[in-house]
Amino acid sequence: MPQEYKMKEALKMAISAKKNLMDFYRQAAAITENENGKKVFTRLADEVQENARKFYSHYKWEDIDSFETLMEAAPQSNSVMLAELKKALDKNLHERKARELALKEQEDMEKTFRLAASHIIDPQVRAVFEEVARDARTHYEIIESEYARTMAMVHETDIDTYVRE
Repeated sequence: MPQEYKMKEALKMAISAKKNLMDFYRQAAAITENENGKKVFTRLADEVQENARKFYSHYKWEDIDSFETLMEAAPQSNSVMLAELKKALDKNLHERKARELALKEQEDMEKTFRLAASHIIDPQVRAVFEEVARDARTHYEIIESEYARTMAMVHETDIDTYVRE
């Protein structure tokens, strides 16, 4: 069933989703002891923040705070992602669990925004949702690659070594 969002609503949703994800990555970086894992989460947080800035730059209404104020605000107290991350801390599996949660969140974000995009009539609004979904897919692939490397799985850069014709 077609659904119509206004550009203002679409941009607010994109900025909010990116902010929640950035908060998750910053928290994951803070608890990750492995330096490579910490760098991946920090890089993802920075990239997500830049994605949010891109959407914010298109926001022409004056009913939200400045970008810096929004990004520096405390994480949402009801964030499911952060609650799951805190639970993982108690199990001493925090690095692995944080990556698994990040993969799940990126996948969920991609599915949610792709599904929403498929029901939106306005092509400009649909493009916002599709862009959020593409960003989520890109970040998923980065996290998946790091996860495989840290779990001693075959990394995509080593595939020629392990695949025989």
